[in-house]
Formats: sequence, C-alpha cells, structure tokens
Amino acid sequence: MKALIVDDDFYSRNMIHEILRSVAHCDIAVNGEEAIEAFRQGLVDKSPYDLVCLDLLMPELDGQQALREIRNMEQEFGISPHKEAKIIVTTMLDDEKETHDAFFLGGATSYLVKPIDEEKLMSEVKSLGLV
Repeated sequence: MKALIVDDDFYSRNMIHEILRSVAHCDIAVNGEEAIEAFRQGLVDKSPYDLVCLDLLMPELDGQQALREIRNMEQEFGISPHKEAKIIVTTMLDDEKETHDAFFLGGATSYLVKPIDEEKLMSEVKSLGLV
C-alpha cells in the first residue's frame, strides 16, 4: 500500500507515520499544496496513492480544498470511483459542517478526530479494505 500523510503538525505526521509504516510506503506533505503536487506526481508516474490521511486545518491550502483538487485530478486521469484513493480526513474539528463538507462536497472516504491512535487508525484502514 502507498500512503500520503498530509498534516502541518509535526507530532501528528509522525504519529500517523509510525502507525502506518509497517503496512505502507508513506510519503509526507506539510500542506495542501504539497499534497496536491505529490498526488499528481503519483498519478503521472502510474503509482497512485491507495490512502491519503488528510488534515483539514493547514496553511497555504486547507484540507477541504486539497480534497476537492485530489478528487478532480482523479476524474481528469479517468480513475473510476471504485479505484479512487481512500481519503481519511484527520482533524481536531469534531464539527458537523466540516464533516458534511468533507464527505458530501469533497468526497472523503472517512473521518477521524484527533488525537489519532493506532487502534482507531488501523481499524479504519482495515474497514476500507487496505490491509
């Protein structure tokens, strides 16, 4: 499995990386701009990401915008909905509007509220059929 971890918080990035590194090749982006560029490069190289763990609140370009851009890119590259990357939104916000926007406007697959722990994340990854 190939995973992209997107978070501006060093602790959160490292925690998610430590959890996933035994089951995935992990790349890291610190903001939405870097996430979009890494995701695009994966598509261009025909080595797309299977999983994206995406924070919502980030500088440069926030997670909601990055999420929409990623889904648009997948459409541009002709990726069918059942082959899309699984995107787990990871955020401090336990907010109904943010959840609604991530799922219904952005196309998120799942939503986890921080702090992320190993049991919670691995359970979600397994439920998505990635391990």
